[in-house]
Amino acid sequence: MEDLQALLFMFLGGVGIFLFSVKYMGDGLQKTAGDGLRNLLDRYTTNPFMGLMVGIIVTILLQSSSATTVLTVGLVNAGFMRLRQSVAVIMGANIGTTTTAFIIGLNLKEYSLPIMAIGAFLIFFFKIKKVNNIGQIIFGFGGLFYGLALMGSSLRPLSSWEPFVDFTIRMGEHPVLGVIVGVILAVSLQSSSAAIGLVQQLYEQGAIGLQAALPVLIGDNIGTTITAILVSIGATVAARRAALTHVMFNVLGAILIMIIFPFFVNFIEFLAGQFNLNPSMQIAAAHGVYNTANVLIQFPFIAVLVLIVTKLVPGEELELDYKPKHLDPIFIGSSPGIALGQAKQEVLHMASYSQHALKHAIRYMETGEKKDADKALKYEDAINNLDKEITEYLIKVSSRSLSASDSNTHSVLLNVVRDIERIGDHMENIVELKDYQKANKVTLSDVAIQDLNEMFELTHSTLQSAMDSLEHDDLDKAHEVLKHEELIDKMERKLRKQHIVRMNEGACTGAAGIIFVDIISNLERIGDHSVNIAETVIGEE
Repeated sequence: MEDLQALLFMFLGGVGIFLFSVKYMGDGLQKTAGDGLRNLLDRYTTNPFMGLMVGIIVTILLQSSSATTVLTVGLVNAGFMRLRQSVAVIMGANIGTTTTAFIIGLNLKEYSLPIMAIGAFLIFFFKIKKVNNIGQIIFGFGGLFYGLALMGSSLRPLSSWEPFVDFTIRMGEHPVLGVIVGVILAVSLQSSSAAIGLVQQLYEQGAIGLQAALPVLIGDNIGTTITAILVSIGATVAARRAALTHVMFNVLGAILIMIIFPFFVNFIEFLAGQFNLNPSMQIAAAHGVYNTANVLIQFPFIAVLVLIVTKLVPGEELELDYKPKHLDPIFIGSSPGIALGQAKQEVLHMASYSQHALKHAIRYMETGEKKDADKALKYEDAINNLDKEITEYLIKVSSRSLSASDSNTHSVLLNVVRDIERIGDHMENIVELKDYQKANKVTLSDVAIQDLNEMFELTHSTLQSAMDSLEHDDLDKAHEVLKHEELIDKMERKLRKQHIVRMNEGACTGAAGIIFVDIISNLERIGDHSVNIAETVIGEE
């Protein structure tokens, strides 16, 4: 064999350039498409078919099924996507990822350097961002083929290296061995695209036959699920279920294809002969056929997959209606008054989440259990989303001709939305302060905890009264909020002084003092925002 060190360096360099180029090209595509990929997943996955299409599109733009899956698991973890929606998106990602293999199959290695040069020219000689993004796509496209060329050159000697030839013969005779190799390869490279690109190069150089290459391809599809598994560790029940669904989907697909493996090999050979496919394109076709067939077979059974993973990963799943339930755009043009009524219902929906968020934040302070923090932060994410949706809806309503009364209601709702969103932020601050306390092993005295519980209770009841006054236009409740807020202010000043005394006496540390004071400050601010909401009710009357 040629100098082993030089070949190894060439191979590793080729893999590195390939991985970088795929990521760089994906980033360029994402920038060109805009930053709405999360919104695309968020908005257009209401039914399984749409979820499938979105999964395909997002994966083509990201050039990575792992990236799409991670994004999807993240949305499920945040409560922004239901498990059933995520399954369809993950299936779509498996089809979308085949585009990389087809790009490789174009076999443009000899043009890779000129393509990279064009991309670099667009990046460095233009100050227009769009042109730079296109240059990034072109540079990544050329780099992908350059990396493949290096990999191919380094792998060529393997076709005549006897131990490797013997091993590939065994893989051809025992396809399961090839599947295991594929799993290890994808896990090691952390990229199914790179693993499949490697298989394409081995097959193109004659170092491996089709009978041995296809099981490795199937194993690559199983190995790529490791990314979603890693992301789901420590995440919510729903996120762990989504990751397990990805594993189950790919493993079941592998089992099904291995049952009919001889037929699969014959079919790919038939396609190769029928369409005169080059070796790389044969692997790409096999990848496309396998993933598309797997989706077609399992797509009707999404509900069954969801049922199975729900049994395998038990636990309570917090499902939030984070999407607006009342903001019907039809009323904006036909009846702005009714539109404002709908907006108020949505504001109340948002307000209920602020109460739940504060309740779980308080519970997290008491228990220190991560599940309480997760629930509080889920509600905060939902509040932020509703804040954006309601504000956009109200802006559209304001473009219509409004009566004086409707105009006043419009202003009130905008102000209330802002206050509720700020309440969510203060709640999040409390969760972060508890995280800091746990991470730094800071202990609060029993007296400090008792004081906090007292202020928590008063703040929560004040917020509850503010929301009741808003929902029922209740003046008595609104005035009750004003009285409670005065008590909160007095309590905040009193507790602050008492804690300074405790620190001076050595009963509490300086770190505990900072946490305590910050928590009561956030609670006092929640009281202020509750007053703002109550005052809008008083003002309306």
